[in-house]
Amino acid sequence: MAWRGKVDSLLDIALPARCLLCAAPALATLDLCAACLADLPRNHACCRRCALPLVHAAELCGECLRREPPFASAWAPFCYAHPLDLLEARFKFQRDLAAGRLLASLMVDAASRFLPPLPAALLCVPLHESRLRERGYNQALELAKPLARALHLPLHPHALRRIRSTQAQSGLDARARRRNLRGAFEIDPAQTLPTHVALLDDVMTTGSTLRECARVLRKAGVQRVDVWALARAPARR
Repeated sequence: MAWRGKVDSLLDIALPARCLLCAAPALATLDLCAACLADLPRNHACCRRCALPLVHAAELCGECLRREPPFASAWAPFCYAHPLDLLEARFKFQRDLAAGRLLASLMVDAASRFLPPLPAALLCVPLHESRLRERGYNQALELAKPLARALHLPLHPHALRRIRSTQAQSGLDARARRRNLRGAFEIDPAQTLPTHVALLDDVMTTGSTLRECARVLRKAGVQRVDVWALARAPARR
């Protein structure tokens, strides 16, 4: 109705949107100001295979040269660094859904520059049911929903299942992360998946979770798995 649009316009004037990071007046299309948007760490120079941030762009990082990942490519438009990490922590651990909507919008905008061919379906890294009850939502799924709509991709939120509750990955080194995840995932046998899928998570740290999920998908017959994440963490020193 026309009157609703007028009310919304008046509210925008009376209560202008504020930046979620610094509380300055926000841009018209995002809950960020122009300065904070410019401060977000973009992942421009990275490994072509795993999206690891690098000082200079390279075909492959040392880890991918040593141990070929089970996924074909990785896309992570941001580096996991300040101030993006503040928004991610609020979304993931403080149930700040406004931060989640902002992060999803940033991911959709970055994906608008994708070139075909796209995968035939989008999946997300699942949470174990105990963690899902505790948190109330799967942050990867909340990012995947608007991305799937924007790219016109079918979303299969339950194709991949987490059947074992694992120790939190934070604080573990790469080898311990791999051991922690063995046998943690399975494919829902009722699902029929296409030969090319993308698998989404919120943050790719060492890549252990996405590697294990991709391995399970490949073993189930998916020929190509691409991994997508909002942000990629730099290599640990």
